Amino acid sequence: MLAIVAPGQGAQTPGFLSPWLADPDFGDRLEWLSAVSGMDLRHYGTDADAETIRDTAVAQPLLVAAGLLAAGELFPHPDEAFPLIGVVAGHSVGEITAAAGVGVLSPEQAMVLVRERGRSMAAASATTPTSMTAVVGGKPDEVLAAIARAGLTPANNNGAGQVVAAGTLEQLEALAAEPPEGARLRPLQVAGAFHTEHMAPAVETLGAFARAVTVHDPRTRLLSNADGAVIHHGRDVLARIVNQVANPVRWDLCMQTMADLGATAFLEIPPAGTLSGLAKRALPDVEIVSLKTPDDIAAARDLVARHGTTNPVSEAPTWRLLVAPAKGTFRRSDAAGDTGAVLEPGSAVGSVVGLRDEAVVLAPHGGTVVEWLVEDGDPVGPGQPIVRLHPQAVPA
Repeated sequence: MLAIVAPGQGAQTPGFLSPWLADPDFGDRLEWLSAVSGMDLRHYGTDADAETIRDTAVAQPLLVAAGLLAAGELFPHPDEAFPLIGVVAGHSVGEITAAAGVGVLSPEQAMVLVRERGRSMAAASATTPTSMTAVVGGKPDEVLAAIARAGLTPANNNGAGQVVAAGTLEQLEALAAEPPEGARLRPLQVAGAFHTEHMAPAVETLGAFARAVTVHDPRTRLLSNADGAVIHHGRDVLARIVNQVANPVRWDLCMQTMADLGATAFLEIPPAGTLSGLAKRALPDVEIVSLKTPDDIAAARDLVARHGTTNPVSEAPTWRLLVAPAKGTFRRSDAAGDTGAVLEPGSAVGSVVGLRDEAVVLAPHGGTVVEWLVEDGDPVGPGQPIVRLHPQAVPA
């Protein structure tokens, strides 16, 4: 099974788009996304220095544009690619890249949203001096306890022994004065405490834009940074992207879901490398390709050809299937009914009970039960189809 991932802020390096611009078509598409975002993305991806592209308002649109355009180079006919992709995820702002990649958003919608996300997060960062520090190593419980004692938030839990703490400069100094035993602290060159309460104003701003966006359901399994769950409803995807701005990124849970799904290959789109490094430690048996330049496309296509498998989510229109959000045991709702039962929009068909929590499975559009694909008490995996629905009542 193939997993495709999109990196987040911090992955960009000066000039990383230069090799891609040898293709005139890539350049034309970059100019289009530049026009949509109102930014000179060619300049930022080729000539701008490290300090310039570290700016949140610059880095985020640059990352999303790069990921979408490189994915287009890899999959020139997306409809043919969806059945081969087992699961997709993005880290932080990479969630917007991932959402557009699986059809929830159009590229143009993604660029407007990420532009406003970057601007609003930069504005929120300017109100209070905040930053982030990576904590590498140490015992997980002791690391989280030390972060809590300093009044910080574990803003990114990246797995593989890496947690990023975020908060005020004074709180970060307190952590540095009393670090967890056996851990190394690495201050990050960022301008704010992302994915914490300090970003609450950005959530409000981004939410206003999101309410005007029309979305579609994902064409393949899409994971959420909030909890690593498979999200199958487009409006839920967008709501989570908005709320994630001020809430921790649980990349560790996303990688756990990939493992639960049985992922055998891991492909990171540009600017690639950061997530591949985490996967090498957390998913040691998975084959990894980092798509950094056009020279890597042949290896990426070979990976897709060898590991791409039929994806049940892409085989039918998304309004006909409800899927399990996580690994666990399915518990069917008494109100869900048997074959032929009519479900109102928003009805609960059951829940998936896992080791961490219980996730309710909703029928956002309602419909008529055509076929139950699992029974009450059956074990289910992330993204596994549970029930098939028809959008209208079946005549008696």
